[in-house]
Amino acid sequence: MFGFLNLGSLVLGVIAILLPICSILSTNKKVHNYRLIFCTLSFSACAISISFQLLYNNHLVKIEDWSALMDTTSSSVFAVTILLISTILLNTLTIIINRDKTVKNYPH
Repeated sequence: MFGFLNLGSLVLGVIAILLPICSILSTNKKVHNYRLIFCTLSFSACAISISFQLLYNNHLVKIEDWSALMDTTSSSVFAVTILLISTILLNTLTIIINRDKTVKNYPH
């Protein structure tokens, strides 16, 4: 069961990165209307992905599998750092690109 935490973390990490990319590349107006929801879902997927990694590390501590913990911690920290930075940058880019469209669509 705990092995699925790594798989879930990987899938949610990919989703966290793909959602803002789809929002940026989409020409569909419906997608542009929901870009804030895409950003929220992206950050949520990133947070859950990181939580899954923490839960897996907690499991390794509880079963006292120190060698597995020492082997996987540095790569997990690297992957989480890349995921977090890329999610923040891509969502910020999405907001910057669509900022002018938002201002034009809403009356003052």
